[in-house]
Amino acid sequence: MKNFVFTSESVSEGHPDKVCDKVSDAIVDLYLSKYNESRVACETLTTTNKVILSGEIRGPEISSEEIEKEVRKTIKDIGYEQDGFHHEKLEFYNYLHSQSTDIAQGVDSSGNEKDEGAGDQGIMFGYACNETKELMPAPILYSHKILEELAIARKSGKEKDLGPDSKSQISVIYNNGKPVGVSSIVISTQHNEKLNQNDVKEIVRPYVKRILPNGWECPEDQFYVNPTGRFVIGGPDGDTGLTGRKIIVDTYGGAALHGGGAFSGKDPTKVDRSAAYISRYLSKNIVAAGLSDKCVIQLSYAIGVPQPLSIYIDLFNGDQNMSEKIENVIRKEINLSPRGIREMLKLNNPIYKPTASYGHFGREPNSDGTFTWEKKDLIDLFKKI
Repeated sequence: MKNFVFTSESVSEGHPDKVCDKVSDAIVDLYLSKYNESRVACETLTTTNKVILSGEIRGPEISSEEIEKEVRKTIKDIGYEQDGFHHEKLEFYNYLHSQSTDIAQGVDSSGNEKDEGAGDQGIMFGYACNETKELMPAPILYSHKILEELAIARKSGKEKDLGPDSKSQISVIYNNGKPVGVSSIVISTQHNEKLNQNDVKEIVRPYVKRILPNGWECPEDQFYVNPTGRFVIGGPDGDTGLTGRKIIVDTYGGAALHGGGAFSGKDPTKVDRSAAYISRYLSKNIVAAGLSDKCVIQLSYAIGVPQPLSIYIDLFNGDQNMSEKIENVIRKEINLSPRGIREMLKLNNPIYKPTASYGHFGREPNSDGTFTWEKKDLIDLFKKI
């Protein structure tokens, strides 16, 4: 199809599932900050004034009190000081325990190679396209950015009547395969009970306009804000949250393939996370080098085996010869073992909490070491092909 409408959604850091993702990644960062070879698989559940952690850890001894302090700080930073979910008043339960020795054996021992094996089997995808300067699909990128702008305004006190929990959904019009406008927008945001639906709509409107390209305003009757009319009770008080339930929000908004594994709560030896990051990194640099308008890369792994079992590349232009050349360059120049990925992208650092909201991809690499997989420093490598 060349002419179509495609829709993606995002959720804010205050969405119940995203609260869990952020808490889980805060625990990953806590362990990596003390020992950068820590193994962490942390799952979080939230409901009315309760947070429950479970999962497997191999690393330094960290007291439950220190873990609880980090959890409460993370929830405070999101902005939860509500009767039904409050960083000070919530009940905290910690069921983290030691990693299975069977799993540890598979990861640490990898035959004759001096490298640890993959932490699990699985398939991971990376994607990039030239629809936006961030080389991301337009629907998910703008869905993220609207909610991020609202969160910044809320936290600064400029929009103090908005709450932490919010969702967005944007339907983008494509002509001849290129995004040209928006047919509908849905924004749902938690708010002070004194506001009515129209009040919230007028608060949200300028942020939507600021983010979307000029001329992309949708018809007024297709601009939906809080369609139920009221959104006062939200966050974990309104819905139970779990880590890893927003994997399409985390990646490409459904515009590209997804292997199924979640990212948050996992240290970078888990290829669910690290291989998805390197796949995005490679795809982005291939598109940035001008070899195709869009690119998807799949990697597959087996637990305990360092190198990927397969590499699949699709340039969406029928150029099989170019795909094979790119695969040969990747195999020759890029170490796709878990350790090779971690070293190349510097993933052993406590950099994961910022990834838990507003997307893991399409972000700016920063001097603090976050989002290294968004760099475009392999362009020259691929231009030589």
